[in-house]
Amino acid sequence: MTPARFDALIARFRTLRLGVVGDFSLDRYFDIDPARAEKSLETGLPVHNVTRVRCQPGAAGNIVQNLAALSPAALWPVGYCGDDGEGFELRRALRRLGGMQLDHFLQPPTRLTFTYTKPLVHTPGQPPKELARLDIKNWTPTPATVESALIASLQHLAPQLDALIVMDQAAAPGAGVVSRGVLAAVAAIARAHPPLVIMADSRHGLTTYPPLCFKMNAAEFALLTGRSDSPAELFDHIPGGATELAQRNGRPVFITLAERGMIGAAPGVRAVHVPALPVHGPIDIVGAGDTVTAMLTLALTAGANLREAMELAQAAASVVVHQLGTTGTATPLQLQRKLFP
Repeated sequence: MTPARFDALIARFRTLRLGVVGDFSLDRYFDIDPARAEKSLETGLPVHNVTRVRCQPGAAGNIVQNLAALSPAALWPVGYCGDDGEGFELRRALRRLGGMQLDHFLQPPTRLTFTYTKPLVHTPGQPPKELARLDIKNWTPTPATVESALIASLQHLAPQLDALIVMDQAAAPGAGVVSRGVLAAVAAIARAHPPLVIMADSRHGLTTYPPLCFKMNAAEFALLTGRSDSPAELFDHIPGGATELAQRNGRPVFITLAERGMIGAAPGVRAVHVPALPVHGPIDIVGAGDTVTAMLTLALTAGANLREAMELAQAAASVVVHQLGTTGTATPLQLQRKLFP
């Protein structure tokens, strides 16, 4: 990729209108100063004193904040939070992002706000150390009224969008935003709007998904294709499997391989491997997959070819893994410095 091509794609990003449907979490960081450690007089247990609380969007919200860092024309989160304090913080964190439209982000009283609470001990001269995490999740099926409202939002938004990202990170299948009904609605939208780029990413695997653009890791690829190879053997089978899957779906397919980079294929285009960029010093991989999903979607929608999309995604991933104690984002300037040092 040349600097001129990079500039053209970044300029195109700013014209795009995108939706993200999926499970939005509140990532709540408790920054702890170990020098202020105490012991409880009542219980004798250790006391970790929190000196700062940081709240930012996580899960599908992390995809949204990565998109927002590249200044698209409009962004619609399609999902929900609870009518609770965590929901207040999540909505406030979303509103801080540029170009955000929250008219399709629901707040039903029947659901809790999906929350990751992450206590981080900050010792001078050392990377932050995460203590045991505290999660709040919904474990019961998504109510039919909430599902119907989400489907109505998707149907309303689809004609306005250039791209849609589907992100399933629910604790249990059917307990989050991407229910069977919502997935069926996405399939119908894909059939009705063939040019629309729809990127799917699910921690439960993509075996039940309609033919969309797929982004997955190697383990999810093995699940989807029914392989039980060792990691080394699996790597040899991924290019052919990705090519076959892309041809069958009629859409691009991407498989992330951590330090080995990424493989992508598209209909009529054989698999391409793009290596990961070198890392320097401590890294934090939390949220890097969301960054890749966001960048691949933006790049494809802006007209990037397969290799260009993966080069941009790898550059973005390299930026965020070097941001410690947070799920980071990559700005155009940071991407430019990675690609053209």
